Amino acid sequence: MSFASLKSQRQSKASRSYVTSTDNSKESHSTTIPKAIHPNDPTTSTPSNGGTVYHGIPENVEVRVSEISGRGLWARNLIKAGSVIISLRPYSFALASRYLDSHCSSCAATSNSGLLRCTKCRTVWYCNTTCQTNDWSLHRLECSALTKWAKSAPSKNLSVPSDAVRCLGRILWQKKKEGFDSSWSKEIDALQSHRHSLEPHVVENNTHLAHSLVRYLGLSSPGDLSEFGILSAGDLADLISRFVTNTFALTSPSLTPVGVSVSPLIALFNHSCDPGAVIVFPRSSRNSVEEPQMQVIALRDISPNEEILTSYIDTTLPRSIRQAALKETYDFTCQCQLCHDDNIIDPRESIWCPKSCGGMCPAPSDESETYHCVKCRAVVATPTFIMDALHIGQEALAKATSIQDTDHDKALQLTTNIIPRLVSAGLTPSCHPLLPLIGLHQSLFLSSLSADMTQELLDETIRIAAKHYMGLSAILRDGHPVRAVALAELGKLLAVDEPCPVTSPPSNIAFLPSGPARLKAAYETLVRARHELMIGFGRNNDGGELGRNIRETVVSLEKELGVWTQGIHNTLQDLLNFSRK
Repeated sequence: MSFASLKSQRQSKASRSYVTSTDNSKESHSTTIPKAIHPNDPTTSTPSNGGTVYHGIPENVEVRVSEISGRGLWARNLIKAGSVIISLRPYSFALASRYLDSHCSSCAATSNSGLLRCTKCRTVWYCNTTCQTNDWSLHRLECSALTKWAKSAPSKNLSVPSDAVRCLGRILWQKKKEGFDSSWSKEIDALQSHRHSLEPHVVENNTHLAHSLVRYLGLSSPGDLSEFGILSAGDLADLISRFVTNTFALTSPSLTPVGVSVSPLIALFNHSCDPGAVIVFPRSSRNSVEEPQMQVIALRDISPNEEILTSYIDTTLPRSIRQAALKETYDFTCQCQLCHDDNIIDPRESIWCPKSCGGMCPAPSDESETYHCVKCRAVVATPTFIMDALHIGQEALAKATSIQDTDHDKALQLTTNIIPRLVSAGLTPSCHPLLPLIGLHQSLFLSSLSADMTQELLDETIRIAAKHYMGLSAILRDGHPVRAVALAELGKLLAVDEPCPVTSPPSNIAFLPSGPARLKAAYETLVRARHELMIGFGRNNDGGELGRNIRETVVSLEKELGVWTQGIHNTLQDLLNFSRK
């Protein structure tokens, strides 16, 4: 079982790089400034953190304890939007099995010049001998474990253990190497375990993971884990629970989840469904030894003495799904304003006014209630029809998501058929499940685009990308990395060379500019995308690797537009000179 599969059974969420886990379980809404914990002064440590020393805390951030939320991280000074709050390498990470042959197991980078494979286990790959040497202290143990696992695997599909098993193995080997009393081990042990409040099916999943870990380490039974400081069944249960609760998605610079990572310091951030900061892997360093760099970026200005909050879940989800996921996985009920302000229409659960006044209504959830447009007060006359559409859309989303990698055509057929039905029911582009269906529809079209580039397919993909960005922009603030990446994708699609430009599209299809006009639209879109990337992936990082790539594309488009403009100027001048003869 992969880590992604394991976690999907514990909570309903999309795969986003800003989805995080933590060792705290409530959000702070205290009106008083919590007591600060000075991380390098053991006398101020609380029993809950066991005297843990957290390394890598910058000067403008400190650990504080709130009566409501427990430990958290707070701003000591003003932090501007786009600032890198914390930057560090994860304590441990592992690539998902499908990315082992395309990413370096030491720095998580991809390489255009090819990767070097370990000649013994033939499972992991590296950028070069430097990365291989940097990883050897752990891989020499991992290499043997991978080789033994592959020999005993019942099939080729199971010849490599999941990223969760491999990451746990690295954590235990590192703890043994550092020493169980080291600060490294103490920070891992200080991660909070929720094992006493887990649902039965979660306990079953954790048990399966524990047995896989024992097998991977080459042990006969859990009782043999004493060499790793695991002295009882409770210790093992705590280890697994801490890991599953406190992991972060390891992502590419464009937010594709490629593995799993653990960082005790980043796990201190508390939760909000409207976070002031996000966690990304922008690949900001030119030094592979420092990568992958996990960074916390401010999405907005954060005031002095304000708690810095991230989100543990996909914040594009509606409130009921967010609350259920947080309760099941982290055992708390979110108290943020987004979850408790009933005086606003949440775009995640909204439909257009039935009278087409431009206003919105809350999406019906109870046929016995009356729903009005907030602008003109028009009444929704068919709540049952809309609720049925929402239910069908949710089922289609689950089905299409589950088969997108195994049956691309069937998944595309599902999204193609269901999206118009939801649109006809009046759902806004930001409403769930229409928004994730549009996002999935776009990714399915993109995979088709690479194989069959036609003008019709390219134009339709652009229209879908525009709808996806429109939906995200109604939910996520300016600069959110998910929104920024979506805008960058739209701009790059507009910049693709047209196979067969259409000067007069059918009247029933939304018009798209063609030729130089499309090129100008691509330029303007990418300039806006770069602005958002500079926030979501850090101004000092130049927007991360993606931001730097977009900058290069913008420069190239500027030159192309300049050549086109100059060409027009020269043509007009030639005509003028000809007329004078």
